[in-house]
Amino acid sequence: MTTDDHATASSERKACEEVRNKLLGAWNLVSYTATSTDGQVIHPLGPRPQGLIVYTPDGHMSAQLCRGDRPHMGSDRLEEAATEELAQAALTYVAYGGPFHVADPTTVEHHVATSIFPNWVGRPQVRTVTFEDELLKLSLATPTRLWGTHRTAELTWRRPR
Repeated sequence: MTTDDHATASSERKACEEVRNKLLGAWNLVSYTATSTDGQVIHPLGPRPQGLIVYTPDGHMSAQLCRGDRPHMGSDRLEEAATEELAQAALTYVAYGGPFHVADPTTVEHHVATSIFPNWVGRPQVRTVTFEDELLKLSLATPTRLWGTHRTAELTWRRPR
């Protein structure tokens, strides 16, 4: 490895560490959009989604997202809720967590250890990372099959005030 190679690797490590440090802490969901390859934009969790993503210094993350207009269930006890109500609640909620790793200065990998969607467990969720002023934007790098067609998704987050 040449001196230039060492310098490049060192610069990349430093840039990854800067991104990691900027991610740390809690972020509230501002918006969630998904855009099809033909340009159609949808809001999978409605126009005013709610959510929280947390990145910890020891390298873990947790994300919870839902529609902002979810109705209350007929019972105050989860185990007494009707099956149909539980199914609807699950359709309007996304939750997962596990270790995270900044792979490069524009990419974070969420290594899913637990999820409301069991098929994600053991599979990384890879996101493109950008910071714009006080906002964090996490997005899919390439179109993925979402809600019936290929789409990219972008989630915009802001630190709690």
